[in-house]
Amino acid sequence: MRPQFDVPVLQGTRVRLEPLSMAHAADLALAAEEDRSTYGFTWVPRGSEIEEYLRTQFQRAQEGELIPFAQIRLSDERAVGSTAYWDLRAWPGRSQTCAVEIGWTWLSASAQNTGINVEAKLLLFTHAFEALGVARVDLKTDARNERSRRAIERLGAHFEGVLRCWSASWAPGEEGQLRDSAMYSVVASEWPVTAAILRRRLGV
Repeated sequence: MRPQFDVPVLQGTRVRLEPLSMAHAADLALAAEEDRSTYGFTWVPRGSEIEEYLRTQFQRAQEGELIPFAQIRLSDERAVGSTAYWDLRAWPGRSQTCAVEIGWTWLSASAQNTGINVEAKLLLFTHAFEALGVARVDLKTDARNERSRRAIERLGAHFEGVLRCWSASWAPGEEGQLRDSAMYSVVASEWPVTAAILRRRLGV
């Protein structure tokens, strides 16, 4: 049974997460064409691909695969990336969500290392655990992506191991191949500690 839920706009002090729409296309096209050197293991559309990317995300959302957000930088009200809840799993025999993954995340170079990613994760974790009542939130990345792995670990997520040949590789030259995925999670009993870590990093 696939869970279904609506997510409101999630408001922070650095970033606002709002439902992804075609209205974000122009900003995202610019964001995607900033310095792309950190995208070696992450697929980020080129500016010219943004409209197709958005249509694909809308189709996935319509099919219940994910709930996509634009990440709006509050200092200038520009969309500087996107993220999503996806791989929604329900409790056995029920429609309520028991687990969700945070993924499909990217940020422009100018939005990285500004606290936007940390606050976005705090907003998504808070809604998942406190509004939806999930038992766990997953995160994963290419096992070779040390930058992403350290960022996930600094969020307070726990490393669960590497699943070999688990998902599509986005590394250049590896089209159609599978990557090893490093798996992380936060479970409900850990959420108060994780929340404190994130709030401390944000100074709130």
